[in-house]
Amino acid sequence: MPNLDDIMKMAQEAQAELQRAQDKLETIEVEGVSGGGIVRIRATAKGQILGVALDDSLMQPSEKSMLEDLIAAAINDARAKADAAAGIEMQKVTSGMALPEGFKLPF
Repeated sequence: MPNLDDIMKMAQEAQAELQRAQDKLETIEVEGVSGGGIVRIRATAKGQILGVALDDSLMQPSEKSMLEDLIAAAINDARAKADAAAGIEMQKVTSGMALPEGFKLPF
């Protein structure tokens, strides 16, 4: 049976591995497509929107760049607000738990 030091070492190794996995998600790019390809959104695997591309048939070509920027900004704003709300809810759930300092859920 492992002793407490071994268990703590295994937990630290698992946490380090999870952190490496989280860091890797920032480097993976995905592309969401809708409308048969007339709307494309590039994002990281962590959900950060990198760019939006719209087919010219959706708007006036002179306003395309501004519309793309506004869509990306709105998506990122919603994502940030969703993350903040999730953090508040997680804090409510974990407030009664005696978790060690720096311990975060979900893993």
